[in-house]
Amino acid sequence: MSLDAALDQILERHEQVQNEMAGTDVSPDDYVRLAKEFSELGPVVEAIKALHSAREEGADLGEILADADTDAEMRAMAAEEFQALKEKIPVLEHAIQVLLLPRDEADDRSVILEVRAGTGGDEAALFAGQLFQMYQRYAHEKRWKVEIMDSNESDVGGYREIVASITGKGVYARLKFESGVHRVQRVPETETQGRIHTSAATVAVLPEAEDVDVEVEEKDLRIDVYRASGAGGQHVNTTDSAVRITHIPTNIIVAVQDERSQHKNKAKAMKILRAKIYEVERERQEKERAASRKTQVGSGDRSERIRTYNFPQGRMTDHRINLTLYKLDKMMLGEALDEVADALTADDQAQRLAALDANAE
Repeated sequence: MSLDAALDQILERHEQVQNEMAGTDVSPDDYVRLAKEFSELGPVVEAIKALHSAREEGADLGEILADADTDAEMRAMAAEEFQALKEKIPVLEHAIQVLLLPRDEADDRSVILEVRAGTGGDEAALFAGQLFQMYQRYAHEKRWKVEIMDSNESDVGGYREIVASITGKGVYARLKFESGVHRVQRVPETETQGRIHTSAATVAVLPEAEDVDVEVEEKDLRIDVYRASGAGGQHVNTTDSAVRITHIPTNIIVAVQDERSQHKNKAKAMKILRAKIYEVERERQEKERAASRKTQVGSGDRSERIRTYNFPQGRMTDHRINLTLYKLDKMMLGEALDEVADALTADDQAQRLAALDANAE
């Protein structure tokens, strides 16, 4: 099907949905479903109308240029506008193609964010803490809610690991490219010789699962309870409030001890467990769809080094798209994260468009 034929179908469907919503016999459930579709079609329809308007304007200008009676001044103005439209139309067509790309069903969801210290000992734990603060600040700017689900502080500050729920609209779409190994290069405060050390932290971003996504049966769970403990004797309980849940079919294990209530810890652990099971299923489906193709951006491989933060040079480099920004201070404050997310999203869209073109040939 040609692009124009596909666009005509979208316009027809948009009008049909609008008429169905205005009908007197539409049920409340159907109205909600139709309203959602109408809203999703809206941006595409606006882009199509802009393209049609530009094409019509181009046709009118073409007639002016082809008319031998057109005076020189009018011809010059028309030629200038016609050239601008020739450059504008492909941009509009590309924007529509991007809007028509299959959406990741998880993009609108909230997430479970996990940050863990990797190689580098205490320095890695400090860096893991700074990464988590970066995401906290970014979430605050976006007016998202952050709730710490579980944490394990190190003796010198920072975290050996920290797990949090970030709730809001479109959280996964903005954070999904953060999964992977984040490497830091800097002089630790404890280093007397001024030598640059390299350490790392691992980030995982999991879309939160809904009840309809994951069916977890009690018979598939092994639940253990034990006494909580923490760095330097913090959060030590005299009751068995910590909870460890093992999902036997997948061997996924989740442990939570952040709350003093066993019931609350179990609820948090189940929320994390559902997200992990959902992610396993998403990865399985993606492998089936993409078979031999591995997308460069957003592979979600947590063993893949994705980014380096070089403090002596004030530099952040994302290795997947060779993006380097000399604004590390703003990055760590969460202020430059949008710029990185936009670049990664654009690259992902380009990869998927290229794949569609290759499949169409």
